[in-house]
Amino acid sequence: MQTGENEQALRKVIDFTRLLSIGILLIHFYLVCFPAFEVWGLTTLVVSKVLLPISKIGIFQKVLYAKASVLVLLLISLIGSKGKKDEKIRLKTIITYTLTGLLLFGLSSVLLRINYSVQAKALFYIGVTSLGYLLMLSGLSLLFRMLKLKMGNDIFNRENESFPQEERLLMNEYSINLPAVYYLKGTIRKSWINVINPFRGTLIGGSPGSGKSYFVIRHIITQHIQKGFTMLLYDFKYDDLTKIVYNALRKYGHLYKIKPTQYIINLEQIMHRANPLEPETMVDITDAIDSSRTIMLGLNREWIKKQGDFFVESPINFITAIMWFLKKYQDGRYCTLPHVIELAQVNYKELFEVLLQEPEIEVLINPFISAWQNEAYEQLEGQVASAKISLARLSSPQLYYVLSGNDFSLDINNPAEPKIVCLANNPQKSQVYGAVLSLYINRINKLVNRKNQQKCSMIFDEFPTIYFNGIDNLIATARSNKVAVTLAVQDYSQLKKDYGREQAEVILNIVGNIVFGQVTGDTAKQLSERFGKINQEKESVSINSSDTSVSKSVQLDYSIPASKIAGLSSGEFVGMVADDPTNKIELKTFHNEIQNDHDALKKEEDAYEPIPAVRKVSSEEVLMNYQQIKTDIKNLVISVTQGR
Repeated sequence: MQTGENEQALRKVIDFTRLLSIGILLIHFYLVCFPAFEVWGLTTLVVSKVLLPISKIGIFQKVLYAKASVLVLLLISLIGSKGKKDEKIRLKTIITYTLTGLLLFGLSSVLLRINYSVQAKALFYIGVTSLGYLLMLSGLSLLFRMLKLKMGNDIFNRENESFPQEERLLMNEYSINLPAVYYLKGTIRKSWINVINPFRGTLIGGSPGSGKSYFVIRHIITQHIQKGFTMLLYDFKYDDLTKIVYNALRKYGHLYKIKPTQYIINLEQIMHRANPLEPETMVDITDAIDSSRTIMLGLNREWIKKQGDFFVESPINFITAIMWFLKKYQDGRYCTLPHVIELAQVNYKELFEVLLQEPEIEVLINPFISAWQNEAYEQLEGQVASAKISLARLSSPQLYYVLSGNDFSLDINNPAEPKIVCLANNPQKSQVYGAVLSLYINRINKLVNRKNQQKCSMIFDEFPTIYFNGIDNLIATARSNKVAVTLAVQDYSQLKKDYGREQAEVILNIVGNIVFGQVTGDTAKQLSERFGKINQEKESVSINSSDTSVSKSVQLDYSIPASKIAGLSSGEFVGMVADDPTNKIELKTFHNEIQNDHDALKKEEDAYEPIPAVRKVSSEEVLMNYQQIKTDIKNLVISVTQGR
């Protein structure tokens, strides 16, 4: 208890100890310099009789013992002192005073051996020793009054915001393992980002230049190919990632039971051809509805936020009817997207006459026929024209050629015929190409997310540039079917702009693994809240005219504040990983710097083989295919209308 009586008693003990230290020093002076005191006439019989027995005590037998006793008592007296703390006291001053005083106090014994008179030797010795004692007293007094605060040394609170991270390498047949280093309480330690369950979904984020592709995505590609995954890759800036896939497959292809074949869908430089509307894969009309919704919302991204509106759903139903008719007509002979586009351009009278031949779509086209029969042409134009105008943007000979071929089926994780499919986009034409590639992704999703298939990795670079209808359902259900989904975005706001707030929130909240580089604003705030809080030591100081008080406390605060996420360097990432019952991870949150072997990667890239050309297609062949599709639709309309 800090009562007044206790403090007063402590003060008396301290004063007595210091007085005892000074008393021993004075007795030592008297005994060592006794001849000089005799000359000066400062000795008396009484004092000599009192000090004679004292001089036989061990501490006065040698100079060293006496000085050591004085020094020990001085230290004891200062340890219990409670002077006013002062933040202006500097360690350099304390060290200077203390060391100088200690040298003078300890080496003053040499003065007793000099060839001077006993008076001179005594004066020198007493003066130098006393000066050394006073300097030590001043220096040590300052030491116990120095205000030692951490606040000035760690202005960015780096020490408090460091926390233990996973340092074990946890591997399994599906994992992604990234070596890293992190800072913990003044030391740099090695760690691992262990995505041991990629089937729970992985979201990678970061502003341009933060290192998403170089530090994370490239390793996901190479490690999953090394572990025998089939793959769907959306390469926004072809051929940055496709080249990695091609060379990784050349290097690790022998590890597969059946080596997969790589296919590339490139709408500019024709590589492989594939029909996303394969009639064999469209089991019922709901598949046509999904495909129609994907292509229309992909072409009109603003419609995503207006789903359910009359003038959004009407074009979708219109294209659905056309798709399902072509699927049923002559066993799907003309069931391709180019044929859908051309059939949609036929005039209303002939088109409705053709579509009425299929009973299953009668309910879909009934509103259009009613509007046409009632001469509500403005309404009809509003319903149909938006679909025609949107699809007209896809009317290109090259697109028709790629979309009407059949080089491979879209069941990429079929164990008997595994595939690695790369979808190539061009940032300058991303809106048109993105809609077509979205249709491929939608159809592959339907075929991939099934039981008893080979493990599959679906990687989407710059995910907001495509429209993936049902991405949340894929992430939620794909885990049991061994489908690992990886989405790369630049910022959460980008996801909200293209997918709408509700869908963006679902995507952010449903993924189990998050790896983010430098981001700002709401994204950084949401991540900071997701990572949670840790115990942090806080110091506060109160200085007034009579006293200085320092208080320390421990309180919960964000482990990774939003400001720190906004200031991450390239290669630095924050995030959280998910575990599974067989591999528990206690330290799921991380804030570290991924370690790439830059020289090895540079050497590897220099040795990359270029992607070979698949086919040589002449412009005449492409144009001939384009004209053939138009002819097919004309013949179809004539056949149906005249046959009736």
